[in-house]
Amino acid sequence: MDTRWYEDINSFARSTPWAHGFMAAYALWVGVTVLGVLLVAGWWVARGAGQRAVVTALWAGFGTALAVAVNQPVSHLVGRPRPYVTLHGVEVLVARANDFTFPSDHATVAGAAICGLFLAGRKRLGVAATVIGVFLAFARVYVGAHYPGDVIAGLVLGAAVIALLRPVAAFILTPVVAWLARSPLWFLVSTTRPGPAPTTADPAQPDPSQPALQDR
Repeated sequence: MDTRWYEDINSFARSTPWAHGFMAAYALWVGVTVLGVLLVAGWWVARGAGQRAVVTALWAGFGTALAVAVNQPVSHLVGRPRPYVTLHGVEVLVARANDFTFPSDHATVAGAAICGLFLAGRKRLGVAATVIGVFLAFARVYVGAHYPGDVIAGLVLGAAVIALLRPVAAFILTPVVAWLARSPLWFLVSTTRPGPAPTTADPAQPDPSQPALQDR
């Protein structure tokens, strides 16, 4: 079934040469770049929503990078060849890579970004990431680089890394964000400059709020 779907989409690609330039660029870098912009936008907006929102938004970005790192050993463990290695006469619109195909790195980025933005409470950005990410997954099949199963697995893997490791990420990132909020880099995690540290009253000085004692 996976091969048949791949061949159907590849046949569609051959019949739409007018879209080849755009689809190749989108499959290679445009889709991933737009998802990166959405992740940055999620962090930027979260700065005004409190520490917890910032922690989750930061995890959406860092977790996406981690998901790609996790995908590498999984891909080598499965060892599935690219479709154009085993299938002949297929349309390939991008440079042929020598690595393995399952799961797709690009789809892993998409799945992680989508899940991360929704968990961060950025619903509009999450919806936009879903449209961009799903179309990116389709584009990777359209250009001949992946089977449909490869991109589906990538979407699931990316989302799973973000969701399952979220508690660990919160445990690590929460004190980091709290420290940044008190540092000269406060603007990275907040839109409000921290106030001056409270000073303790000098015990040698009288408290002006208390009435003075009169000698008798």
